[in-house]
Amino acid sequence: MATDTTALNDEVRELLSRLGVDESNYTEGELVVRTPITGQVIARVAKTPEPAAREAIAAAQRAFLTWRSVPAPRRGELVRALGEELRAEISALGRLVTIETGKLLSEGCGEVQEMIDVCSFAAGLSRQLAGLTIASERADHRMMETWHPLGVVGVISAFNFPVAVWSWNAALALVCGNAVVWKPSEKTPLTALATQALFERAAARVGNVPAGLSALLVGDAQMGELLVDSAQVALVSATGSTAMGRAVAPRLAKRFARSILELGGNNAAIVCASADLDLALRAIAFSAMGTAGQRCTSLRRLIVQETIYDDLVERLKRVYRSVGVGDPRASGTLVGPLIDARSFAGMQAALDEARGAGAIVTGGERVVVDGAEKGEGNAFYVRPALVEIAEQAAVVRRETFAPILYVLKYRDLDEAIHLQNDVPQGLSSSIFTLNVREAERFLSAAGSDCGIANVNIGTSGAEIGGAFGGEKETGGGRESGSDAWKQYMRRATNTINYGTDLPLAQGVSFDITL
Repeated sequence: MATDTTALNDEVRELLSRLGVDESNYTEGELVVRTPITGQVIARVAKTPEPAAREAIAAAQRAFLTWRSVPAPRRGELVRALGEELRAEISALGRLVTIETGKLLSEGCGEVQEMIDVCSFAAGLSRQLAGLTIASERADHRMMETWHPLGVVGVISAFNFPVAVWSWNAALALVCGNAVVWKPSEKTPLTALATQALFERAAARVGNVPAGLSALLVGDAQMGELLVDSAQVALVSATGSTAMGRAVAPRLAKRFARSILELGGNNAAIVCASADLDLALRAIAFSAMGTAGQRCTSLRRLIVQETIYDDLVERLKRVYRSVGVGDPRASGTLVGPLIDARSFAGMQAALDEARGAGAIVTGGERVVVDGAEKGEGNAFYVRPALVEIAEQAAVVRRETFAPILYVLKYRDLDEAIHLQNDVPQGLSSSIFTLNVREAERFLSAAGSDCGIANVNIGTSGAEIGGAFGGEKETGGGRESGSDAWKQYMRRATNTINYGTDLPLAQGVSFDITL
């Protein structure tokens, strides 16, 4: 395992070379890339110049005009080939994800597996892009709906899932006949460069893929604005903070472009008195501490029935004190680093605010890890924080992207559901219960108001087969499975008259003399 800067840089260079990324793309640029594992600089990536970015979007539009007429199953062959390239390089790309984000190795490889899975899903979907046949009220008429490619799809992704989110969008957009232009987080450009290289490798294998079908724009927020404001981009799928969504949505609406927004989450789990506490503890631990609390689906609030509160909290405290914090590549580590100093500062500010509201805080302190110097600009490891608080104060209702779990008591299920829903966000939720009435009420229209509602599993770790996304300030977008593909296409309603008469709908009469 590499811990010193030279060895780590050598490892990054070796991985990028294996994945097909030219060294000039990450050694001579102005965008500084640090690994959260040590806080040290591992690459300097070239930003995309604005004229080149505009040309990439124009090239994507030209590619779309060709790609839209390619039969969908043929388009699916490209995505299937991409999945095969990812499968062959799951270890290398997964390790690069870990180095660039600080995720555990199992999570880094798991993210690439998610990409492989969504490619399999999309390849199968390429033969199922079906519309409806609709009963016509007019004799000798057939009515149906057809689905057509939409255009250029822009993807703006966040650091915490640097490649999976692109694949959710790109795999579906490509089989639907669209071109894709991707603006990754400026914190994680290396995994984006590697993924683009694998796409190009797959395109070369398949052959006859129009140039510019998938493009990568590397840069800061201004590059994202360019993508959002381009009249040639029909849809933008943006993942990030609610503040980012508030900036993106009006700009897209102004030009009547579509948006898929995956924004903030403030996810809660309700633990009922009937719950299997051993199962709940394991689920809570992963949901709250996995990826160092830096998932949009991370568990932020735990709402516990008062009769089991003391027992559950005491057991959680033991877990929080003992969980392994350290280098995410090391065996025994369960919690890796925060992404950067800003994330650490935000966590500490939230904990201070919670203490000011009367909360009892367990954990949250900085942890010194071998090979990661402590200090400004270096690595930021923390022990996850468990915060016992009497009410859902302002700090609880606001998402802090860090491993903080607020714990509250409740008396009856109505109170618990109210607490869960009484936040601006609406992404993921869960309940732990062995009572079928409690479970069904939670899943009903009067229960969770989130886009994801689970029973006896945690809030994070969604499968690709279900549509992913949330309500309220989470943005309302849906990606990945189910019928999310429809967002990447335009719908046309068609009526065919195969008779000799011309009856009008709704009995309207309009006779003319011929």
